[in-house]
Amino acid sequence: MKTSVPIYYRDKPLFGLDIGNDTLKIVQLSESSDLARLKERKPKIIGYGYNRFDRSAIKDGVIIKPQIIAEAAKELLDKKIKGTITTNRVAIAIPAYRTFSRSIKIPSLSKKQIKEAIELEAEQYIAVNIEDLYIDYEIIRHTLSDELEVLIVAVPKKIVDSYMKVAEMLNLEVLIVEPTLSSSGRLFSIDEHSRSAAVIIDFGALSSDISLYDKSIVVSGTIEGGGLNFTDLIRKILRISPEEAEIAKTRYGLSPSKKQDEIKRALQPTLEKIIKEVRRMLRYYEERYGTTRPIKQIVTLGGGANMPGLSDYLTENLRMAVRHGDPWQFIECKKIKAPSESEKSMYTNAIGLALINPKKVYKT
Repeated sequence: MKTSVPIYYRDKPLFGLDIGNDTLKIVQLSESSDLARLKERKPKIIGYGYNRFDRSAIKDGVIIKPQIIAEAAKELLDKKIKGTITTNRVAIAIPAYRTFSRSIKIPSLSKKQIKEAIELEAEQYIAVNIEDLYIDYEIIRHTLSDELEVLIVAVPKKIVDSYMKVAEMLNLEVLIVEPTLSSSGRLFSIDEHSRSAAVIIDFGALSSDISLYDKSIVVSGTIEGGGLNFTDLIRKILRISPEEAEIAKTRYGLSPSKKQDEIKRALQPTLEKIIKEVRRMLRYYEERYGTTRPIKQIVTLGGGANMPGLSDYLTENLRMAVRHGDPWQFIECKKIKAPSESEKSMYTNAIGLALINPKKVYKT
């Protein structure tokens, strides 16, 4: 969702800000040009970093204590950035599970008519007063029957406004606010394998966002359960402290170990929900688009995706190749050292945001 556009466009860079459940991540890259060119020439990292904040700052997706997050962001910008942040222009991500998204087909219409059709559709499928939502859309493709396939995204205004309040407190110029599924999709679009349709599973802290990508995001869904939930489930079944459970998750996870069977039993209900949703999406894709572009790959992203044994577990159960995507493979790190392997995945959405070309936002 684009913010208000100034009368005169000022050409300056932006950085990506991803506010999670209890962490915020920042990334600025050297350029945000055409994504097609980035497949050939990697952008350089200018600055990045993360900081934690008290979870009480956010309730039901709304930042209820903006001062807490603003202070954490200021500390990050002032003291914890590796490299530097050279701009106050920002792109912000909102967790996809706090948004509503739906793919629809409509006749080829004017912009005004498209907006009216989308608002009518939103009223029918979203159990929230349309006046309380910010609604935006993206045209995915033109069908052979001269229809438009459109991805609708709606976000409660109180959530977006609370993020804007934090930006205002930090004196940031917000260029765009988008759901995390958009930033993860943008990141995958520069992957050398993105020519083929794929399932993308973005493991967040509290939820796992699942989307089908075929040149763009065509459909998405969310399952409750992410990295923090995995840690808590392991803690309960092994009867250990949260700190010990986090170590068990990141060191052993689902890979062979003395505790493998117990950990697998703890995580299986959540993982089965994810597998069921992936299968449902695969059926939806085949029914709607046929088999001319079959989905042959599944890519896992996000901080919860680097758990040992996770890709093997999903591969075995879905009978499809699953690989873990490293967002830093698309970035050139020379003068500034990349984060540790255990921290790389947490920057998925911040990097996806940093790839936005400001000029293209203003043109749309």
